[in-house]
Amino acid sequence: MNLKDLYIDFFVSKGHKQIPSAPVVPENDNTVLFNTAGMQPITPYLKGKPHPYGKRLCDYQKCIRTNDLDSIGDSYHHTFFEMLGNWSLGDYFKKEAITWSFEFLTKVLNIPVNRLAVTIFAGNEIAPKDIEAKEIWMSLGIPENRIAETKEDNWWPNLELPGLCGPDSEMFYFRSSDEIPEKFDPEDERWVEIWNDVFMQYNHNEDGSMQLLQNKNVDTGMGVERVTAILEGVNDNYLSSIWKDIIDLICKISNLPYEGNEKSMRIIADHIRTSVFISADYSSIKPSNVGQGYILRRLIRRAIRHAKSLNIDISSDWDSKIACAIMDKYENYYSEIKENRNVVLEVLKNEKEKFNRTLEKGLREFEKITRDNSDIDAQNAFKLYDTYGFPIELTIELASERNLKVDEEGFKEKFKKHQELSRTASAGQFKGGLGGNGEIEIKYHTATHLLNAALKQVVGSDVHQKGSNITTERLRFDFSCDHKLSEEEKLKTEELVNKWINEKLDVTVKEMNKEDAIKSGAECMFIEKYPDVVTVYSIGNISHELCGGPHVKNTSELGKFKIKKEEASSAGVRRIKAVLE
Repeated sequence: MNLKDLYIDFFVSKGHKQIPSAPVVPENDNTVLFNTAGMQPITPYLKGKPHPYGKRLCDYQKCIRTNDLDSIGDSYHHTFFEMLGNWSLGDYFKKEAITWSFEFLTKVLNIPVNRLAVTIFAGNEIAPKDIEAKEIWMSLGIPENRIAETKEDNWWPNLELPGLCGPDSEMFYFRSSDEIPEKFDPEDERWVEIWNDVFMQYNHNEDGSMQLLQNKNVDTGMGVERVTAILEGVNDNYLSSIWKDIIDLICKISNLPYEGNEKSMRIIADHIRTSVFISADYSSIKPSNVGQGYILRRLIRRAIRHAKSLNIDISSDWDSKIACAIMDKYENYYSEIKENRNVVLEVLKNEKEKFNRTLEKGLREFEKITRDNSDIDAQNAFKLYDTYGFPIELTIELASERNLKVDEEGFKEKFKKHQELSRTASAGQFKGGLGGNGEIEIKYHTATHLLNAALKQVVGSDVHQKGSNITTERLRFDFSCDHKLSEEEKLKTEELVNKWINEKLDVTVKEMNKEDAIKSGAECMFIEKYPDVVTVYSIGNISHELCGGPHVKNTSELGKFKIKKEEASSAGVRRIKAVLE
């Protein structure tokens, strides 16, 4: 039995309900491109919204982080990873959370107590030392010299941010064959963090004061990849059972050993796995030059470049072989992997063919730049990178074959400016944390339900939502449709939405069994991701949808609906951008 199964079985035995993993693309949250942490989809419930599964929850959550993409290739970073989590929503607190963490580590995973150490919050001018957590750990058998106290590292989310917050306690494992030190030093890199229990017991008010919460929450997180490597005694995550067969397959395809080729093989394995999960997601992401599609394109193309560096014939089916091996490993845990297998393979094939053509164009551009045997300046080096996807390493390699130099420092300056511009442009999407659900976003969210219902009447009942994105300035709605909407169809859709707004329809909410909700005619985007008990929002008699909310109370709050643009999104999918005036 693997770590995921052991974890879920353990917490179910402690009265938790397993909830399905949320999609990798978050719904109705434009602050991040992907779900970046296990707690992110749980946020509304940590804020007080009742969860249909109750107060004790557990899951394994798909997460994607691209902020340290340049670190991929080392032994422990991953763009896609799985996070194990258990939550108490105003139910149990520190004693149970810490006791169960200790029990799982020592009794289920059989980690010797002398290889464990913990940190607790040391206290500061705004919140006291977490004496309770320390006493609980000591009562379980963790000696005092194995408990370290810190300030910044043991507070979530950080000491400056207002809102829900509290101390946390991190668990460490001594990952070395050296003699285990008597005293725990969290700065000693032989001690590796494996789990974190967060105790949300305060609200940090805007005036800086701390208010003790009446309903306290527990949020925990454990990374599957890291803990699996630790348990299996390997210092390279890619040599653990999660990755070993994928690495072996890349060795077989390239006819090269792992040793000496670690970086490229890790990048290929990691990027293909992440591409599988993005492509299989029910949000129908395709490679593009913006948003999630840009990340997907970048991952696939980076994997192709590293395959080329291993002398793999990039026109062969090397990528689909690796993707199929990855899908075989995960399809029993995530239904979308099984259902969208062909979609994943098609995405990889199409992007590979496009990039292969781009590579050829880039090589021709390289010939043009160097035809008079001149060195490659920063501008041309960056053009090869930005326009043709040439990494600087490839440009340097090609130049050295002709005894030409490349202005690497100049390239780095241009690259740095490019990164800063990208960061600034996407700050709203990458800033992470809790999703924006302000008054304007809530109105737009409700308007997408009206738009969906109107399209079904105007275009046809086989129209289904394929995705949405909401900002404070507009809504974007993707839907299944095989043709460009005519001016008449757009006008009728717009008129119908405004008619329903003017009719001042009430928006009601009801919790019900998923099967009963579907039988009642409730619409939903991806039925598989919903739990057995669901929330159904109804707008008068014209819209019934499974949805997490939130919504306005009455359509009269929305103002005037106006379609600004209708365009193709991908094959068989159209996109509408609209505003509320």
